[in-house]
Amino acid sequence: MELELILTFLQVQHVEVPVPAPAKDEVLVKIKAASLNPIDCKIQKGTERPLFPRKFPHIPDIVSDVAGEVVEVGPEVKDFKVGDKVVSTLNTFTGGGLAEYAVAKANLQSQGPAEVSAAEGAGLLSAGHQALVEFAGIKLDGTGPRKRVLVTAASGGVGHYAVQLTKLGNTHITATCGARNLNFIMSLGADEVMDYKTPDGAALKSPSGQKYDVVIHCATGIPWSIFERNLSTNGKVIDAIPTFSTMLTFAKQKLTFSKKQLVPLFLSSKKESMECLVGLVKEGKLKTVIDSKHPLCKAE
Repeated sequence: MELELILTFLQVQHVEVPVPAPAKDEVLVKIKAASLNPIDCKIQKGTERPLFPRKFPHIPDIVSDVAGEVVEVGPEVKDFKVGDKVVSTLNTFTGGGLAEYAVAKANLQSQGPAEVSAAEGAGLLSAGHQALVEFAGIKLDGTGPRKRVLVTAASGGVGHYAVQLTKLGNTHITATCGARNLNFIMSLGADEVMDYKTPDGAALKSPSGQKYDVVIHCATGIPWSIFERNLSTNGKVIDAIPTFSTMLTFAKQKLTFSKKQLVPLFLSSKKESMECLVGLVKEGKLKTVIDSKHPLCKAE
């Protein structure tokens, strides 16, 4: 039996259920750490129904980023064995991260080297942040044309990774965040940082007067008109939290052949990207900033 946290129509309960068995292409992971994302809070509040969760009871952590140790492997799994430390993304629709054990597809996990703690691995949010900079055309080896980049909400979960990954490229980085995090974002590699509550910060106006080639947008509530006036001729905004309004603007720009574009980002996990991210943490080029840790028995 294992302890799990389940959601039964907006009420969270701790229960004991049987340990799941891995399918032929899966591994059973004893979870050491799991990261929570804003979507998990929305699911608990019921705002994502009927899409998430599809049925009750539901084991929370729908974007199931976990780290732990392999304790059982399916018959077709070749790349992992019992005892391996791994970083895994669980099934998007069934979740299962807030438990002592969970099953994960072998092709959606990476080896977890000793240099990467379970908490650091679980906090990587798998392939998401890697996709952000790849989609922006920024090469992590520093080659390619120099790009002027803006990262909004840079002190958040997505934003603080985006700053670090973007810094590995040939870039000049402007970032926005709250006043108390200005020094923190500078320490991650931003070239200039603005308090988003100031007039210039709210207007996204670069202190150095630059126009942005790429905006990695990790916030909400900023109209396209503000982005448009701050973009270079062929600049684009990659919206990491796309809304219905984002989709309408994107469609309109496609129809009008606009050079400046607002692009919605829909992430999908890739093993190669996960391995790259874990490797960067191992090499000290990327770090997970952990605000707090809590035992499973305290989750609610």
